[in-house]
Amino acid sequence: MALPDDLKEAAEEAEDLPNPRDIVAEDEEVPLEELFDEAFMTAHTDFDTFDEMVAASPSSASAASELDLIPRGEWDDFVAETTEYDDEEEFVFAVRDHWVATKLGLN
Repeated sequence: MALPDDLKEAAEEAEDLPNPRDIVAEDEEVPLEELFDEAFMTAHTDFDTFDEMVAASPSSASAASELDLIPRGEWDDFVAETTEYDDEEEFVFAVRDHWVATKLGLN
């Protein structure tokens, strides 16, 4: 996974980057399942899919679409226990960098 500085450096060294709007429209939402792809999940968590992770959490949620059912503190603790990240914020920023690097062909 490219870290922020690595991502910036890789982008600067790339010869032909696509236009960001060709990848995702300005107000387009990227589905959680696309962000948290199998490559990211298997490399950085105890799970193969994001749905599997949410279903294993200490809540009644059974899929990514029910993520809002998990209390924030419980989710942060669960993320810390089952991933290589300390909390949700670190987890989300890491997957963002992974997704951008993947879309731009930088990793």
